[in-house]
Amino acid sequence: MRIVSWNINSITARADRLAAWIEANTPDVVCLQELKTTTEAFPAQRFNDAGYAVAAHGQGRWNGVAILSRVGLDHIQRDLTDQPAFNNATEARAIAATCNGVRIWSVYVPNGRDITDPHYEYKLNFLGALAAEAANRDDSSPYAITGDFNVCPTDDDIYDIDAWEGTTHTTDAERAALNELQETNLTEVYPRALKYDQPFTFWDYRNLDFPKNRGLRIDLLLANPSLMTHVTDAYVDRNERKGKGASDHAPLVVDTNL
Repeated sequence: MRIVSWNINSITARADRLAAWIEANTPDVVCLQELKTTTEAFPAQRFNDAGYAVAAHGQGRWNGVAILSRVGLDHIQRDLTDQPAFNNATEARAIAATCNGVRIWSVYVPNGRDITDPHYEYKLNFLGALAAEAANRDDSSPYAITGDFNVCPTDDDIYDIDAWEGTTHTTDAERAALNELQETNLTEVYPRALKYDQPFTFWDYRNLDFPKNRGLRIDLLLANPSLMTHVTDAYVDRNERKGKGASDHAPLVVDTNL
């Protein structure tokens, strides 16, 4: 069973790339983030025709998450149970489904913007709600939370920690919130390095960040013991970040023997 997480940065702009990647890599479950479209406008039929059931949760110009599965898509839940609101609105940032017996969440954690911005506190509250959601799970079967966490777990997960001093993604509070989530007995599936030592997942479009490998590792998959024991490989498909029209994130691929 191959599970993939990918911040697609607009499904409308990158549906062709996603379809081609799926055909070439045959994933069983694809978790998407940053759809930038409504639930109704998601091109579900295109992926249905390719053999994938689709559960999407979108709100238009911003945010949005989805799960595509060719091994079953049951017990769909949109939003965390106690998901915090921002500006009095619950944003489309979390969706879960059971796929071949594996309970999977696709999440798009708020960016935080700046440590003085209300969005930063919203980010911490969202991570807290995610930890509460995970703590209430049924651990008798495999379970995963994957997506764009907008947190670098360690200083090694950023090309230059000094360049990001005092900014979001690297603060002690964000890392503590991520650790709180992992303390619900979840372990990160760490991807092996391919071209470079650090398996970054995001490179900004600006300043030639991708050719210079000025990246961040912010797309993660956290697994409970029932899933972790079945993991056989994990890597970031850096090649998908290349070329015209690519997302600024690359797919995180986790293979299991389920």
